[in-house]
Parts: sequence; structure tokens; C-alpha cells
Amino acid sequence: MNWDMIEGNWKKFTGNVKEQWGKLTDDDIARINGNREQLEGMIQERYGVAKDKAKTQVDDWMSRH
Repeated sequence: MNWDMIEGNWKKFTGNVKEQWGKLTDDDIARINGNREQLEGMIQERYGVAKDKAKTQVDDWMSRH
């Protein structure tokens, strides 16, 4: 799956995002609104990981959906 599909169906994927990254709040997910850079930034902020680690986590998550 590519990010364009996720972005276009963001509401469908919000449950999966919350399941994967439980520290993200509903407000965080609403602000992300399908924007991959925003998601990676929120993961960095909430989990205290480096940018490349957040990108890898999103890539791994995408490969499973």
C-alpha cells in the first residue's frame, strides 16, 4: 500500500494508527489528518525517537496494511 491510499482513507486507518501508536491522542490523529510528515513528527515527539526511527516505524506499519 502506498501513502496516497492511506491519506485518502485516513479515517479508515485511524484505528490502526491508534493501535500501533497508543500514545497518540485523538487530537493528534485529527491534526495529522493523513499527512505522513505530521505522523512521523508526532511519533518522534510522543515516543522520543529519532526522525529515521519514526520513518522506519511508519514504513513497517504501511507494509502490514
